[in-house]
Amino acid sequence: MPTPAGAARFLPGERAIIIAEDDAAIKSAAAEMRVDKEAIRAPVTRETKAERTLMLGWNRRGPIIARELSRYVAPGSQLTIAADTPDIEEEVRGLTLASDNMAVTCRVTDTSSRAELDDLNIPGYDHVLVLGYSDHMAAQPADTRTLVTLLQLRRIAEKTGRHIGIVSEMIDVRNRELAAVTRADDFVVSNKLVSLMLAQASENGQMAAIFDELLDEDGSEIYMRPVTDYVSIDKPLTFYTICLAALRRGEVAIGYRRQRQGEADARNLSGVVVNPGKSDLLAFAEADRLIILARQ
Repeated sequence: MPTPAGAARFLPGERAIIIAEDDAAIKSAAAEMRVDKEAIRAPVTRETKAERTLMLGWNRRGPIIARELSRYVAPGSQLTIAADTPDIEEEVRGLTLASDNMAVTCRVTDTSSRAELDDLNIPGYDHVLVLGYSDHMAAQPADTRTLVTLLQLRRIAEKTGRHIGIVSEMIDVRNRELAAVTRADDFVVSNKLVSLMLAQASENGQMAAIFDELLDEDGSEIYMRPVTDYVSIDKPLTFYTICLAALRRGEVAIGYRRQRQGEADARNLSGVVVNPGKSDLLAFAEADRLIILARQ
C-alpha cells in the first residue's frame, strides 16, 4: 500500500517523538485529515539583518550566552554588556565568540539606576537581556535588583511609546509571577529548566538525545516565523495544512502564536499554543507566528 506524498512508514524498532501534556493525554487521531494544498505557499527567502542586543547584568552564564548569540546573528551585529560587577571590563575583553559576526562592547553601569539606563539609549536596541547578579548576591537580592531594572525598563518604554523586547533571568521561580507586572516578554528560570529536563530524562533515558538535538548548536532549533511565509490566510485552515507546508521544507510545525483582543489566555502564554488540535479550523492574521522546528 503506497504512502501519501510527504508521509513516511515506520519500520520495526523505530519510535515516534510525541509532544503531549502527559502520557495519559496521548491518543490516536480519529479526525479526518483535511489539507488545503492550494493554500500552501512557496518558500520565502528572507535576508538577515544586523542586530543590536543589550545585556544588562552579569553572571557566569553571560559568556555562554554571548558565545551562543554570536552563532545566530548576522554580520555587523553588536552586543553591549552593561553591568557593574568587579572586573566586568576584563571579563568582557576575555570573551571567546563563535564567529566574527558580532562585536562586543562593555559599559560599567548601575543597571538599577534610571539615569544610567537612560544614558544607554535603550530604545535603540533590538533586544534586551537582563541577567541576575547571582554570582555576587543571594537569590532574593539578585532577583530584587532584576525587578528594579525591569520596572525602570517598563517606564522607559512607556515614556518613549515603544515596545522594548525584553527577556529576563529570574533566579527563584517564585519571583516570576511577581515579575509579570514589569511586562517583560519572557522570563527564564535556569534552575527550573534544568530540573524539568532532568525529571523527563529520568523517566525516559531516550529524552537525553532529544534535548541534545534541541540544545546543541549543530542541531535543530525552535523558531517563530510569520504564518504568511507558509500559507495564505484569506480563509480558515486546519493545522494539518500548516504541518504539510512545513514538512515540504524539511521542517516540523509544533504550534503557533495568535494574540486577539479579548481572547482568553488561561495559561498567560501570550497566545502561544503548542501541539494544537490539527483538525480544528483556524483563522490567522498577518501578525501571527508559527512555531517551527528546523535546522536553520
